[in-house]
Amino acid sequence: MKRLFTVMLVAVAAMSLSSCSYNSIVKMDEDTKSKWGEVQTQYQRRADLIPNLVATVKGVANFEKSTLTEVTEARAKATSIQVDPTKLTPESIKQYQAAQGQLSTALGRLLVASENYPNLKANENFTTLQAQLEGTENRIGMARRDFNNSVQSYNSKIREFPANLTAKMFGFTAKGYFQADAASQAAPKVSF
Repeated sequence: MKRLFTVMLVAVAAMSLSSCSYNSIVKMDEDTKSKWGEVQTQYQRRADLIPNLVATVKGVANFEKSTLTEVTEARAKATSIQVDPTKLTPESIKQYQAAQGQLSTALGRLLVASENYPNLKANENFTTLQAQLEGTENRIGMARRDFNNSVQSYNSKIREFPANLTAKMFGFTAKGYFQADAASQAAPKVSF
């Protein structure tokens, strides 16, 4: 009788710990999905600004066609890649980030090339769009940071004991992080 009582007590304690872990993992999982939604919203905001930016550049300057084509193609590729919030694997995040990185590079080239066009730099639409784009890039950085913080909390939780047992039992797996682009690891070359 005493042995049965001890077994039942251990079982109740384990179930109690498991349910607490399950609820907190679900909450963290939902928080990560929410943060991912904010990342996507900010990238979409950037994608929505690009057609207006390209149209303004075309209308004001005899701009390099290859640069505009590169921006347009990179935007199309970046917006075609969607990541299911229930499958935020390291591989899917890396693929999404690569497409967004190509768009960032193309936009950078466009903005650098625009320096050669005084009429464009003086155009109010262009300067407004450029300022909105810079603000959006800041929002993207903040959304990515918040997402990574949420992923870190979630990934840590599913590795902690006894939550790791609950996570395995219910199929919770690690989520991917945004990583720094490989190009950002190299210091820029400056010569005078």
